Amino acid sequence: MTTTTPTPEAPTSGVPPLTRPEMGLAGVGALAAAGVGALGLISSFDAVSAAAARWGFGEPWMLPVGIDVAIPVFTVANLLLIRMDMALAWVRFVPWALTLITCGLNIAAGQGMWAKVAHGTMPLLWVVFSEIGAHIYAVRIGAATGRRMEKIRFSRWLLAFPSTFALWRRMTLWEITSYSEALAREKERQLARADLRERYGRKWRTKTPRRERVMLRMGELAPAAEQETPVLPPVENPPAPPVDAKPRPRRRTPAKSKAKAQRTFEDALTEARTVTATWADAELTADRLRTTLHVSQANARTLRDALKGERADGRALHSVDAPDATASGDGAEGVAA
Repeated sequence: MTTTTPTPEAPTSGVPPLTRPEMGLAGVGALAAAGVGALGLISSFDAVSAAAARWGFGEPWMLPVGIDVAIPVFTVANLLLIRMDMALAWVRFVPWALTLITCGLNIAAGQGMWAKVAHGTMPLLWVVFSEIGAHIYAVRIGAATGRRMEKIRFSRWLLAFPSTFALWRRMTLWEITSYSEALAREKERQLARADLRERYGRKWRTKTPRRERVMLRMGELAPAAEQETPVLPPVENPPAPPVDAKPRPRRRTPAKSKAKAQRTFEDALTEARTVTATWADAELTADRLRTTLHVSQANARTLRDALKGERADGRALHSVDAPDATASGDGAEGVAA
């Protein structure tokens, strides 16, 4: 088991930018929405002025003007706060409250049911359009800053409500804004939970160390199978290859060959450096070394690993000087003796 510390990355929106015709259409729609909202506010002027006159206002027109002007002012203030990443939750409800007051006064001015509905509907248009604009603005700013939390699909809520609620709870508690990242962490957590159950048995909740339980609850405990195996540095002087278990058939050689010194691994490595100096990395295989140097398969693999390790370290492959070769030959004769 190991801890996984995901590196925060800047989220990239998969939605393509609007084209020029779409931008023009959006601009026309925004102007039309502003015009319809303004008409709704203007239509409520008479009803609110009449209510202000009944309440004893010296200048009845000031009440509808103050309320109707405050609604777009607080709407723009909410958008600016969202843009500066200083959003206040209660600011967006101020236009709602003012619009509800205007709607109540307009409904009271109506004579019949449909008249009340008509009087109350017009001021609501401004709030509807302003909420649409605020939502678009907040989503774009949240996607750019990485502060917007992605929503979970409704189908997942419907098919697996308990696990989806637990996933949403972890996203909210640990500020995981990406839904795909939360799903990846949930998969790792399930695998880690299965590993703990396999290690400690059915009572793994009580036998697991407290630190691992906390890390599992936070979703930062990954299964042991996903640990990255450290890359070991190449061995400069690999040990002698193991002796093959199968006895090789003896060759009939003349009697003079018995007096010849046996070739050691260092001699074979020196000869391999000389032979493979012009070989490419793709040509450096165990089979070719075995056929060229007349060594065993195990020795060929060991020579291949040693040569590739030297090439990876950047050392130049060259033959050993004559004095060194003589010294190694003397050492080989001493080993043979």
